[in-house]
Amino acid sequence: MPSFDTVCDAKMVDVKHAVENTTKEITTRFDFKGTPASIELKDKEMTLIGDAEFQITQIEDILRNKLTKRDVDVRFLDIGDIQKIGGDKVKRVIKVRSGIESEMAKKIQRLLKDSKLKVQGAIQEEKVRVTGAKRDDLQAAMALIKKEMSDLPLSFDNFRD
Repeated sequence: MPSFDTVCDAKMVDVKHAVENTTKEITTRFDFKGTPASIELKDKEMTLIGDAEFQITQIEDILRNKLTKRDVDVRFLDIGDIQKIGGDKVKRVIKVRSGIESEMAKKIQRLLKDSKLKVQGAIQEEKVRVTGAKRDDLQAAMALIKKEMSDLPLSFDNFRD
């Protein structure tokens, strides 16, 4: 029976390279000289450190540009609030989303049921497996999911005939 998986995973290698390129640009830019401006990546969490909120937003803009050049969707970023740390420094934590949350997976499943397509959606850990009798139904389901769930950077893999 034909099937495919709906997933929400960023390419962490490209994210790592984007963070490294951002660090290089921070060290070479004149307006960041002599400031604690930096960015760190640990697991799936980035920490931006700077003097002021303005500096954090500049680092964030550089990061977004580097991610876009590497074809990583910026919708993967879950941006936290700016927090004050010792002295006059501030930081912002940005998490990289991975996997579909159970609430969104249920929405996708409900969307497939309500669409009258002859497909079924099954939640498996952090992905949704869609199965159907015909390949055309599966392609229609892909188009429907992409159209309706535009706020999530979804991709489809493991397509089997």
